[in-house]
Amino acid sequence: MIEITLYHYLFLGLILFVIGFLGSILCKNVIKVLISIELILTGVNINFISFATYCDGIEFDGYVAALFYVSIGAIELALALYIFYLMYSKKQTSNIDKYGEL
Repeated sequence: MIEITLYHYLFLGLILFVIGFLGSILCKNVIKVLISIELILTGVNINFISFATYCDGIEFDGYVAALFYVSIGAIELALALYIFYLMYSKKQTSNIDKYGEL
């Protein structure tokens, strides 16, 4: 039986972060870029929670930071979708290249 250690969680967080980073750089669709940014935040949250579980005795610093980033991510996503809605209603496309000027 394989024991899941801190390194497994850190590797999972790294994989999510790299996928999100590459997705935010390579994608031309606004919705895909927003989802990629959320993957980056999820990878960071996994690292915070895994360090809080394995390294932090009683204190909940990692959990509080992860909760903070989840709330910031939700607000950021709501604002970004609203801005995208306004931009889409003007240009009628979701391609990032068409939005050169704001």
